[in-house]
Amino acid sequence: MATDPSQYKFNHSMLRVKDPKRSVQFYEFLGMKLINKLANPDAKFDLYFLAYDSPKAVSHGNHWTDREGIVELTHNYGTEDDPDYKIANGNTDPRGFGHLAISVDNIQAACQRLEDSGYKFQKKLTDGKMRHIAFVLDPDSYWVEVIGQKTLEETESVKETDTASYRLNHTMIRVKDAEVSLNFYKDVMGMQLKRTSENEKNGFNLYFLGYGAPTPEASANGANPLAGSEGLLELTWNYGTEKDPNFKYHDGNAEPQGFGHICIAVDDLEAACARFEEKKVNWKKRLTDGRMKNIAFVLDPDGYWIEVVQNEKLKARSNW
Repeated sequence: MATDPSQYKFNHSMLRVKDPKRSVQFYEFLGMKLINKLANPDAKFDLYFLAYDSPKAVSHGNHWTDREGIVELTHNYGTEDDPDYKIANGNTDPRGFGHLAISVDNIQAACQRLEDSGYKFQKKLTDGKMRHIAFVLDPDSYWVEVIGQKTLEETESVKETDTASYRLNHTMIRVKDAEVSLNFYKDVMGMQLKRTSENEKNGFNLYFLGYGAPTPEASANGANPLAGSEGLLELTWNYGTEKDPNFKYHDGNAEPQGFGHICIAVDDLEAACARFEEKKVNWKKRLTDGRMKNIAFVLDPDGYWIEVVQNEKLKARSNW
């Protein structure tokens, strides 16, 4: 069977956490639901998969491999009791991973609810010049961007927020060479470039990629046309990094650890991996390597890990 990249899904982003109880509680407060837990007591780690799953959610009720917009929390036993254990959030040196982003119905009300519950912010709506985005901190100080599905004017006087309408919109990683990374994610991973935001004044560009139907560059009411989506990848490129032979981003898997990987769910795992082989990708783990024969890991141009798993709705393969 051949593989069709248009059938792929940007399934999840993995973050290591110190205390799973606190982290799960935070993401559940954002309206997410624990849809799967994979316990690995022999190897002394557990995996928690959270996603939006209300009747209003994009992938309500789907098998966890047949979704986009999942966050996978990895807990290594004992870290919660280690006073010296600390996560690298990717935004202090060494930098690499940037943030997750949720889109919300009424951004002022959503941010007020988070503030009222005692969660800390890296940037409140009222901080700085950009009044349409905020960054809340999860228990490990990972940044979670909050963006609105409507314009500020539409939601200014609205006091309520419904977490059932939220989306896990995107995952941001920094890349050294925009052209090289864009070619890789489009040609090799089969994603479409859905939106570009150029910030010449501040010396950086943002590129939003994803699967599924093309998204219009603008919406009728002026809101972000991608805000209602899940499963987007944001690449941040700071001008000039591509010219520095010694410049390198941190992949989150070398010490100090934090972010682990992004994951693509594919239509046919063997066929997809054969296609990646033809594309001459750099492998972290081939499907046939090691004991786990149901996952592979490809390296992107910056060395970020991309897990590849079977979409179990399209072809039953693994007993997850």
